[in-house]
Amino acid sequence: MFSSVLIANRGEIAVRIAATVRARGLRSVAVYTDADVTSPHVRAADVAVRIADYLDGAAIVEAGRRVGAQAVHPGYGFLAENAAFARQVADAGMTWIGPPPEAIDVMGDKISAKAAVEPAGVPLVPGSGAKGLTDSELADAAREVGFPVLLKPSAGGGGKGMHVVTRDADLEDAITAARREARGSFGDDTLLLERYVTDPRHVEIQVLADTHGAVVHLGERECSLQRRHQKVVEEAPSAVLDEKQRAAMGEAAVDAAKACGYVGAGTVEFVTNADASEFFFLEMNTRLQVEHPVTEEVVRVRGARIDLVAEQLRIAAGEPLGYAQDDVTLEGHAVEVRLYAEDPARGFLPTGGRVLALEWPDVRVDAGVEVGSEIGSAYDPMVAKIIAYGPDRLAALDRLDEALARTTVLGVTTNLTWLRTLLADPDVRAGRLDTGLIARLGVPEPQVPDDVVIAAALAGLLRLPDGDDAFDTLGGFRLGGEPAPARWTLVPVGVERAEPVDVAIRGRADAATVALGEDDPRPVVGTAAVDGIVVTLDGVTRRYRTALTGDGVLWIARDGGTWALRERERLSAARTAGGASDGTVTSPMPGTVTVVEVELNQEVDAGQRLVVVEAMKMEHVLTAPVAGTVTELAAKAGATVALDAPLVTVTPSSGE
Repeated sequence: MFSSVLIANRGEIAVRIAATVRARGLRSVAVYTDADVTSPHVRAADVAVRIADYLDGAAIVEAGRRVGAQAVHPGYGFLAENAAFARQVADAGMTWIGPPPEAIDVMGDKISAKAAVEPAGVPLVPGSGAKGLTDSELADAAREVGFPVLLKPSAGGGGKGMHVVTRDADLEDAITAARREARGSFGDDTLLLERYVTDPRHVEIQVLADTHGAVVHLGERECSLQRRHQKVVEEAPSAVLDEKQRAAMGEAAVDAAKACGYVGAGTVEFVTNADASEFFFLEMNTRLQVEHPVTEEVVRVRGARIDLVAEQLRIAAGEPLGYAQDDVTLEGHAVEVRLYAEDPARGFLPTGGRVLALEWPDVRVDAGVEVGSEIGSAYDPMVAKIIAYGPDRLAALDRLDEALARTTVLGVTTNLTWLRTLLADPDVRAGRLDTGLIARLGVPEPQVPDDVVIAAALAGLLRLPDGDDAFDTLGGFRLGGEPAPARWTLVPVGVERAEPVDVAIRGRADAATVALGEDDPRPVVGTAAVDGIVVTLDGVTRRYRTALTGDGVLWIARDGGTWALRERERLSAARTAGGASDGTVTSPMPGTVTVVEVELNQEVDAGQRLVVVEAMKMEHVLTAPVAGTVTELAAKAGATVALDAPLVTVTPSSGE
């Protein structure tokens, strides 16, 4: 038995694993890069060792040697499904808390995975799984299978490099893009092709296998709510499977695990049609999944809850599972959402910044950030997982919505408000899910409610130094008349085509009237709170969390909504809602320029591809806003760029 565990990961993953390692009475060892010196996962461990790169397996093994770690848990992500790293750990005399390298090799490649499970009778999606297909051979295979088809990298996962192609005319560009993304994400541009199941549901089965030959499944998770093939909402059990379907899918998952000699915790992923009357094997993730908490919430083994990380530790230590399939039952329902640092209004592009304030609800939250944390573009943009449990599906959804309403993250734009909108959608509530639902729903136009603007202005009034007269400071007195109101012109930050709002407040915050634009004045009361302001307006009292940045941006939140506002006079005169002039193309996110497809003085057409920017393994293609000539070209392949950094300027052609 080992007594210390090195966690080869970061963020919420490392924090969550460290908690179980400590609960088991073991010593935890963290690794961290310079960017993560102050990360919560460093303090969550008993010992922390600096490394240069989370992908440097040799350095991680050496870090373990230096502090006497006896086992390595890879977490989920980075090197978790890297067979070479697993062998490095074993060669160093440490216990690998994961499946055998041979199983990782087989299941890490989608082509060999299908070849391994097919003899076991696991159902497969029709397609072409031959290795080494050229672009033209892939195109021929697509025509033979019939559209729509799905292109995806043979190596890796997480939805990266996956492209749905619905017509022959799009094949060439899709294959080129899929190969480039696969090469960039996984170092391997091998692609496979399969029939795309219309209105598909994504259902996965959690399996556990010990070193003594026992394999059980722990039911399913529904992961159909995806965006760009990335899971956003996960739940257990599925809203569509009945007991017979659950048993059939579970049996297929167990057969798949046995086919590759699996040991430890793993997930077998399936795609089903709308009613789950048929299902097909997609792949096996040879690690713990991000969404494993929903399984932990609903699974009972002989009536007791389960900790999947603890099971991994027991299995790696050589202990038998000690229970059979009949001992596993499901109770209640759990739903998890992924809170991302991204902007839904800008196509879900990654954001970043420093966390100024945090408030978590009273449900399970797996988070790896705290107040003061910097969220950059180097790593995945997930801020936290928020998980709610209920006796049934609707109760779990209701509790999760209430939890999101009590969640606050200031300083970083997130998808929090959008998540609440998604969970309230009638199809989501009814369980009518498929992997294309999110794309069809679209994103509501961001709005700043009147009460939020008023609260922001009152917060500004309350920030005046003690003893100052608001009228002297902001409005002054009218000779022979009542004092002039204090006035602000507030502009939403990060909202395209945002209109400034004029706010006039007469009186002090605790007894004032307020008017927006030309509206009639309304009575309002604002009272300072430790973490923000309490406002009574139109007979309704609300609490707002606020935080002010050094450059004058006020972040304000209530009921799960978050907004950022700035006084107009602080705005740069050159700044526009789009961040650029008509012919200037700016970076929509902090990231790295991967491709520059034009040259200086080149003539381009409107809509022509100019530059590709990548952040957190997601590509964004920037195109020419107008037809004209490239007169400025700041973009360079490999260069790191900030949000709204100018990349290319296209001077319109004559007559544009």
